[in-house]
Amino acid sequence: MSFFVNDFYMKQYCLACDLKDDERHIKAYDDYHKNVWPEIKDSLQKAGILLMEIYRTGNRLFMIIQVSPDFSFEKKEAMDLANPTVQEWENLMSEFQKQIPWAPSHVKWVLMNRIFKFET
Repeated sequence: MSFFVNDFYMKQYCLACDLKDDERHIKAYDDYHKNVWPEIKDSLQKAGILLMEIYRTGNRLFMIIQVSPDFSFEKKEAMDLANPTVQEWENLMSEFQKQIPWAPSHVKWVLMNRIFKFET
């Protein structure tokens, strides 16, 4: 999905991930996201993510990101791999996350396809 914001073209992506189905893991994940490390927020901004929201129902996570025109998942992945603090955060989050059954073996967050849109 794409749209105009402040006179430039912005893309939006939706992704899904699962948490381990354990109340302690789910609470810990929620708690970490109440105080995301400043270095993580900085890395998101540097990658071109302008807005990120994560929603949860049960152990299913749903993420919406709005990105700058120069954003790419490949660029973000390279930046993340070169950043020890991001790697530490990702390793920590991996303690709570599990793959969606149909995800490729190396993927936690799976891109979602829009199947419906209503607009007036």
